[in-house]
Amino acid sequence: MAREEVQVRRVDGAREFKTFLTFPRRIYRSDPLWVPPLLREEKKLLSPGADPFWRHAARELFLAWRNGRPAGRIAAVRDENFVRHHQSPTGSFGFFECEDDPGAARALLGAAEGWLKNQGAREMIGPLNPSTNHVCGLLLKGYHSPPKFLMPYNPRYYHRLLADAGLEKARDLLAYRLPVPDRVDERLERLAAALKKRGLKVRKLDLKNLRGELKLVQKIYNSAWSDNWGFTPLTDAEIEHMASALKPLVVADLALFAEFQGRAVGFFLALPDYNQVLIKLGGRLGPIQIAKFVLLKRKITDLRLMMAGIEKEAQKKGLDGLLYHESALAARRLGYRCSEISWLLEDNLLVIRAAEMMGARLDKTYRIYRKNPV
Repeated sequence: MAREEVQVRRVDGAREFKTFLTFPRRIYRSDPLWVPPLLREEKKLLSPGADPFWRHAARELFLAWRNGRPAGRIAAVRDENFVRHHQSPTGSFGFFECEDDPGAARALLGAAEGWLKNQGAREMIGPLNPSTNHVCGLLLKGYHSPPKFLMPYNPRYYHRLLADAGLEKARDLLAYRLPVPDRVDERLERLAAALKKRGLKVRKLDLKNLRGELKLVQKIYNSAWSDNWGFTPLTDAEIEHMASALKPLVVADLALFAEFQGRAVGFFLALPDYNQVLIKLGGRLGPIQIAKFVLLKRKITDLRLMMAGIEKEAQKKGLDGLLYHESALAARRLGYRCSEISWLLEDNLLVIRAAEMMGARLDKTYRIYRKNPV
C-alpha cells in the first residue's frame, strides 16, 4: 500500500486537543530517561484562559496526520511582549514532537511558519514552550541522565529533522553540574565576611509573603536579564501565577535574596529536582500519585538553580559568590548532593566563568533554532 501524504490540520475541539497533549507518549513510550509532564499542567499552560502568558500572546496548534494517525505536533506562538521588547518581528514555534518522519516535520514547521508570517513575523525561533521563561530548547548533548526539573528532553533525531527543514542554530543553552561541597570554601568564607562588613547580607525567602517576595524577583530579574538574547519580561499577572504554582514546591532555605542597606538587589532560586519523583508518576497526579509524591520527594538528592539575577548596578561586586556560598551551606545542611545550574546562554561568559570558578562543569547542551526569513 502506498504511503499517504502528510496532512497538517489545526487542532479543532477537545478531542484533538487531547491528542495534541498525549501525543508525546507515542514518541517516548520506551525511553527510560523521559519524564512525562503532568497532563493537567500542560493543559493549563496551553489554555489561553488559564495561563496569563496568553494575555500578551497568541497561538495556533497543529497536528500532522499520516495514514489516519498522528505523526507529530507543533505550536506557533506570537508574543507581543517579546516583539515589543526586542523591537523585532519574531515569532516562535514550540511543543514540537514528531516521529522520525522528515515529511511530517517539514509540514509541521511549514504550517507554523505560514501562520507566523500571516501574523507579521519575519523570523521564527524555537522551540519555546511557549517562551524563554518556560521550558525551551532541544537537548543536544547530555543523554547520560534524565533532565532536571523544567528542562527539556527529546530524541537525538529532532536536530536532523529541523536541519532538513531549513532551520539553523540561533543559540545554545548550557547546563552546569555543581556538586554540593562537603566542606566550607575558605575563599568564599572570606568573601562573604568582607561583603557583610560592607552592608551586604543574605536572607531566605519569606514563604508567608510569597507574592511580595516574587515581586522582588520580578523586579531584579527584569533588570538583570533585560539585555539578554531571547529575554521576555515577566508581567505582574505571570508573577501572580508563578506564586500559586511554586508555593507547594519552594524550599525557603534554597530561595535567597542578597540585600544592600535593606534593599533586595539579587536572588538565587533553587528547587529540588522534582523530576526524580515525576519520572515515577506517569504524568498523572491523582490521590495515589499525590501520596507517592509526598513520600518520594524526601528522597530527592539533587537541586536545580533555575533562576538567578543581580541588578545591573550591583553586578561584578562578588554578590554571586556570596549567594552561592549561602546556598551551598543550605544545600549541604538539607542533605542534597548535587546542583544543576541551568540554563546559561553560551555567550554569557561572565556567569559561565563564575560558575566554573565555583567548581561547576558543563554537563548538558541545549539548542534553540531559527529560520529567517519566514
